[in-house]
Amino acid sequence: MTSSSPNGRAALWPALLFLIWNLLGCTMFMLQSTQDLEALARTDPVQAQIWRTMPPWAWGAYLVAVVSGLLGAICLLLRRRLAVPLSLLCLIAVIVQFGHTVLLTDLLKLAGPTTLVLPGIIIAIALAQWLYARTLATSGTLA
Repeated sequence: MTSSSPNGRAALWPALLFLIWNLLGCTMFMLQSTQDLEALARTDPVQAQIWRTMPPWAWGAYLVAVVSGLLGAICLLLRRRLAVPLSLLCLIAVIVQFGHTVLLTDLLKLAGPTTLVLPGIIIAIALAQWLYARTLATSGTLA
């Protein structure tokens, strides 16, 4: 299936949406990793404490997640099979990062269960990107 066929063009829309989503993720990583935690503590002390105590390996997982997700989305647009392992790496890194935040911090106790909504959405989108890449690879769309 080529990108000039009707089905090929339709297959580009999810890839484009994944690209936009992952660009937002990269932007959020840059903003959060350079955030003035003292200023944040005045408006959101719980989040400031979570980021202040986040170990380097969790920040590394966050970085791996956004970069591999972005590269995976670019590979989807370019119809490259490399989208599959990159998207899987993104999913694993997202789970590791949020595993730390949810399981190894007091976030749930301090902020309540509604704090799980955004991580759940992010994990679901990472899973969707990986499954989409796998589906395209299986159908022969990715080279």
